[in-house]
Amino acid sequence: MKPDTVLVHAGRDPGRFGGLVNAPVSRASTILHADMATYRLAQADKHGRPYYGRFGTATHRMLEEACTQLDDGHGTVLFPSGLAACTGALNAVVRPGSHLLMVDSVYGPVRDYCDTVLAERGVQTEYYPPSLGADIATRLRPDTSAVYCESPGSLTFEIQDLPAIAEAAHRAGAAVLADNTWATPFFCQPLALGADIAVQAATKYLVGHSDAMLGVAVANERCYLPLRTAAARQGNSVSADDCTLALRGLRTLGVRLRQHQASALALARWLQGRPEVLRVDHPALPDDPGHALWRRDFRGASGLFGFELQPVPEAAVDDFIDGLALFGIGASWGGFESLILPSHPKRSCTGGAHPAGVLLRLHIGLEDVDDLQADLAAGLDRHIAPRLLPPRVAAPPLVKHS
Repeated sequence: MKPDTVLVHAGRDPGRFGGLVNAPVSRASTILHADMATYRLAQADKHGRPYYGRFGTATHRMLEEACTQLDDGHGTVLFPSGLAACTGALNAVVRPGSHLLMVDSVYGPVRDYCDTVLAERGVQTEYYPPSLGADIATRLRPDTSAVYCESPGSLTFEIQDLPAIAEAAHRAGAAVLADNTWATPFFCQPLALGADIAVQAATKYLVGHSDAMLGVAVANERCYLPLRTAAARQGNSVSADDCTLALRGLRTLGVRLRQHQASALALARWLQGRPEVLRVDHPALPDDPGHALWRRDFRGASGLFGFELQPVPEAAVDDFIDGLALFGIGASWGGFESLILPSHPKRSCTGGAHPAGVLLRLHIGLEDVDDLQADLAAGLDRHIAPRLLPPRVAAPPLVKHS
């Protein structure tokens, strides 16, 4: 089946619920069993049969089945947030005292988890440039337990060569994890590209309506049991109500993503022509450094991208953001509404992102693109164009006198 058909039908079984198109929300903590024999069967298969609310109900199983099918994986584990899915996947594959290769453009809270919690457990995290493809082999060690990718990065939008990284990592016996929140499995399938676990903050596009927190990790057969076991031991649990909101959002994911993509690309191209803008970071633009890899591995682009303003005072940036009528100031993205925030990427590798101007991140929602463009144009005209700082003049070289 094509992806749009999978979105509509995956995980659904109307015959199981008396013909209901959408299954009832199955909320539960205690689940009663007819006799001890039934109880023991459920206890032995707690991730399949109804056993105890923490291990899920029919509502959870529907979402797990749908996500597994959409990502063409072996099994899915649900988490209470996107960050929990990222850290849960790491916990499933790293070992105390092992070496972890982490992409330098990674989501900030994951970086913090590596530098604190994993460091306390004796895991040595080494950051590598996102541009590293097959040459990741030079960073792999006998004790490397995993390579973590995020493609594109959610602040600087570099695309990674996931197949080349996976091939090198698997030769060395390391697992490969990939954060796929930006594209979702509708536009990219990391498992098909070589990853062992694909994670996404379902809070974003999968839910799609800015009203639930949820994380999803889909694994291949090699990593599913370790992932599921690690999540269960840490007590991860998701409410049936949030699963229902995700199932609702999943059914319309395709049409929403195509609209996000079209509007974001139109505004990205328009911003490229504005004199106040130094650079636009969007892998679907032909002149983006990651465009060739994006064309090879992705079926589309979402509504999140960044751009760099010419140098202006910080107050001008605040006035620009505050003056926008249609762009909210919020830390999330992936919903129906447009958002804007300054970006402050933290990098460890030399040659990382060091902008000359100010980085801003846009999430383009489902508003009319002409209205969004007019809002941005008015803000640039009013607050940025009149306050551009003069270009820096390099100091003349020192003249040595004999």
